[in-house]
Amino acid sequence: MRLFIAVNFNDNTKNKLLTLRDELRSNSTRGNFTLPENIHLTLVFLGECDVKQTESIKSVINMTSFKPFDLIIERLGRFKRGSDDIWWAGVKEDTILLDLQQSLTTELCAKGFQPDNRKYNPHITLGREIVTEVSPKKVEPFGETVTKIELMKSERVNGKLTYTAIFVKNI
Repeated sequence: MRLFIAVNFNDNTKNKLLTLRDELRSNSTRGNFTLPENIHLTLVFLGECDVKQTESIKSVINMTSFKPFDLIIERLGRFKRGSDDIWWAGVKEDTILLDLQQSLTTELCAKGFQPDNRKYNPHITLGREIVTEVSPKKVEPFGETVTKIELMKSERVNGKLTYTAIFVKNI
């Protein structure tokens, strides 16, 4: 199973993210835009995991404690990939969010996992392979209070990329 740990959004936040995505789409000549049901904030990407590893990940998530925190989306940005960029909604840096991500990563490493070791840059992918004249910009801040994290399975179902929550940790 291909797995990652994420924050999924309530309908209000998701709708605002989809509005940003749709504005970007309407101003783009090309792109592969994120499906509404796949909008999320990745905390830790784990990749292919077997059943035993999945149980170990669930244990780490279950032992992880964190306080509710406000996740604020405040900008539209991109990662340059030649002429085909990845566009995202940027999250305001928050100590609780960064500590949560670091705690999960540290505990997973202690269990033998090798999560991505790049500096964590919290963002919500809106699309890939996008060609547009739009420039990164600040947006009217919005967001929600995070009270749960989820272990997500990524798979292709009938050719469609599908993310499914297989474990939820509520505060």
